[in-house]
Amino acid sequence: MKNKKRTGQLLSAPYLVWAAIFILVPLGMVFYYGLTDKTGAFTIGNVAAIMGAEHAKALWLSIGLSVVSTLICFLLAYPLAMILANMNVSQHSFIVLVFILPMWMNFLLRTLAWQTLLEKNGVLNQILGFFHLPPLNLINTPAAIIFGMVYNFLPFMVLPIYNALVKIDPNVVNAARDLGANGIQTFLKITFPLSIPGVISGITMVFVPALTTFVISKLLGGSKILLIGNVIEEEFTQAGNWHLGSGLSIVLMVFIIFNMVISAVFDKNGEGSML
Repeated sequence: MKNKKRTGQLLSAPYLVWAAIFILVPLGMVFYYGLTDKTGAFTIGNVAAIMGAEHAKALWLSIGLSVVSTLICFLLAYPLAMILANMNVSQHSFIVLVFILPMWMNFLLRTLAWQTLLEKNGVLNQILGFFHLPPLNLINTPAAIIFGMVYNFLPFMVLPIYNALVKIDPNVVNAARDLGANGIQTFLKITFPLSIPGVISGITMVFVPALTTFVISKLLGGSKILLIGNVIEEEFTQAGNWHLGSGLSIVLMVFIIFNMVISAVFDKNGEGSML
């Protein structure tokens, strides 16, 4: 027994070293820079900078676009997940693979594809022009950013909901129907409540990356629309102000931790996981 325990500790050692180097050390640096000024003295000014007009505007815009994107993803993902869950094994395995395939493609390439589609002389406007329809000015707008978020993060909503739905015992659904419940009643009383862990997990997995992204807004929003992720990225890469960038990052960590706590509360058994 002791040998097995010691073997387990040895096997976990590489992960612990990896976690210390690539998780704990970067987090420690973020908190150090975020809570100190250029002289090394303690300050909360970098965190409080989120209350500034420019930073607050970027934060609320990020939250707004993330909420809208998450809602759209949910409305698209839930019916699709139900369709997949009701297919036979060979069919839904293929369809699930189709949804996973885009996740294997480079994130930057997927976003650049939307830039090609939505730009002024892009594919979409060329198709509209072919049918003598007026062009759409979508690039460098919040709508373009939402399109990019939904496309990139939709699989992260579909898979947890699908995983929760396939775990529902068919006998429970059949029992509800035998007791006289119609389709809508069965969905509201049985299916949807039992799929809540997957829904919460999907919301978390979409909202968090949507809130923190800067690549999508940079490529599809241009320099006209700044989200909080863009502000932080500019502080690190252009202004060279690691203290302010880290302070704003700490604010985002609060949102991320809050979402993780909610997900843990509603999905204690991991029923909404993607695997």
